[in-house]
Amino acid sequence: MLQVESMPGVRILTPKRRDIDPSVNPPTVAVAGSATVTPFSPVVRPATAASPAQPATETSPAIVVEEKLKDAFARGWAVIVWNDPVNLMDYVVYVFKTVLKMNEQDASRHMWEVHQKGKSLVARETREKAELIVHRLRGFGLNATMESSP
Repeated sequence: MLQVESMPGVRILTPKRRDIDPSVNPPTVAVAGSATVTPFSPVVRPATAASPAQPATETSPAIVVEEKLKDAFARGWAVIVWNDPVNLMDYVVYVFKTVLKMNEQDASRHMWEVHQKGKSLVARETREKAELIVHRLRGFGLNATMESSP
C-alpha cells in the first residue's frame, strides 16, 4: 500500500493535522465585517403549524371522483376504424388479425364494412384497453378513434 504521507511534496490537511476537532470546535471563517460564519453547518428550522398561504383551490369530494372513474371505466368505449385511401385491404385484414386477434372471417368482414360504409366498430372495451387498441392501430397506419358508447 502506498503511504501518501511519506511522498515528498504532499501535505495532507486533515482535522487532526490542523488541530481541529469538528465535533468539539467547528472551524469558523471570517466574513467581511464583524460576522463569523461556520461553514457547512446544517440549518435546522423548527416546524411551524402555520403553512405559507396557498391559492384557494376547490376540491371535489372523493365520492364524485370515484363515480366519474367508475363511469369512465365501466362504460364501454367503442374503437372505430375509419376508411382511408392508403392502406390495402389485405393489409387491413392483417392488422385486425394481429392487433385485435380476430380470425380471418371476422377481420375480412370488418375490413369490408370499413370499405363500404366508411367505418367499422371493431371493439368495445374499457377506456384503458380502448386507448391501447387505438394506439396500436395507429401505429400500423390505420385511422382509428375511440368514443364512449351509451
